[in-house]
This record gives sequence, structure tokens and C-alpha cells, in this order.
Amino acid sequence: MSRIIALIIVLIPGIMAAYGIKLIRDLFFGILQPPIPSLLIQFLIGLTLFIAGLGFTAGFIFYRDRKHNKVQKRFSRR
Repeated sequence: MSRIIALIIVLIPGIMAAYGIKLIRDLFFGILQPPIPSLLIQFLIGLTLFIAGLGFTAGFIFYRDRKHNKVQKRFSRR
């Protein structure tokens, strides 16, 4: 059960990051998504979603690896 919860915790920010990449990609092709009024705002929303999703996923994996002592010495707790 805990593995399923962990998968869901990692999956939701991963989907956010993927949607952020999609918004940025649509900017380069000039496709404006309906609720967003301009391409610049679409880029900023996409960049924010991508950075937040990637940062949360990376932080979650780093925290889990640190808990199981699978990181280098300089990253381990003192």
C-alpha cells in the first residue's frame, strides 16, 4: 500500500511537469491554449509547472535515497 501511495506522490508532479513541457512546446509552434490569454503567460505557466514538478520529484527521490543511505557522503546527514 505504501508503494502505491509513493507512486501517486511521484506521478502527480510528473504529470504537472509533462503538461508544462507541452505548454512550452505549444508556444514554439504558436498554439495558444483556450483559457490562457497570451503566449507569454502560457510560457510562464509552463515553465513554472515544469520547474515545480521536476523539483518536487527530484526532492522526493533525494529524500528517499538519503533515508536509505544511498547518497554520497557529502549529501548524507551529519
